[in-house]
Amino acid sequence: MRRIEPAALAGVIIHDLTLFRRSWLSTTFSALVEPTIYLLAFGWGFGSLVSVVAGYRYVDFLGTGIVATAVLFSSAFTGMFQTFIRRTYQKIYGAVLAAPVDVPEIVFGEALWIAARAGVYGCVPLLVALAFGLDPVPGMLIVPLVGFLTGLGFGLFGIWTSALVPSFDSFSYIISGIMTPLFLVAGTFFPVAGLPYWGRVLARLNPLYHCVELVRDAAFGFAPLADLGHLGALVAFAGLMWLLAVRYMRRRLID
Repeated sequence: MRRIEPAALAGVIIHDLTLFRRSWLSTTFSALVEPTIYLLAFGWGFGSLVSVVAGYRYVDFLGTGIVATAVLFSSAFTGMFQTFIRRTYQKIYGAVLAAPVDVPEIVFGEALWIAARAGVYGCVPLLVALAFGLDPVPGMLIVPLVGFLTGLGFGLFGIWTSALVPSFDSFSYIISGIMTPLFLVAGTFFPVAGLPYWGRVLARLNPLYHCVELVRDAAFGFAPLADLGHLGALVAFAGLMWLLAVRYMRRRLID
């Protein structure tokens, strides 16, 4: 792959920012309200039946876990649908490639913008949890960074899958077959320690699980060695998705 030029990368990001200014209200509304509704519904619903989970108040346990859900929804879905529409229907990437911009710069620029948004959106459930009594601690300041790194990986995942599917309807396979299991088995709603052995192994292969653990440790106390492992898993996931996204987008965009 060629070296990424900062000017070309900045051009892709500025293009995204310009479009976002026109649709920020609807985009932000859906990205923020959905995970907040999850938090309120499950926090009040299950919270009335189960007061303590894994030694924490259930609303605190859930509030820290929903951060990962907000990041997933705002990054993977954007990477999939936005990239597919721009490539297939609007032909934006073909026009961008007419400028001195290459495929890696398009992919990286799009992913950075998606990750930045995901890092911000992921903080909203945590703020709601604080309003419900979660104690604020300095470690929570790293939550936007965790959201950024996780959003980078899942944004690249979305870009990669957008280059895989032949049609819009095919995203149903990705959402139901991959994203839903990742969403459910990440330790968001219940501890993965209660799963069978094979379930615990699969959960630890889930990038979203590592995001959940990092956010919880930021809120309840860091475990340095374990957190380095979680961080390494997210970096490895983002690196793998980067390679796949660039390779398959190049096949789609370059004859």
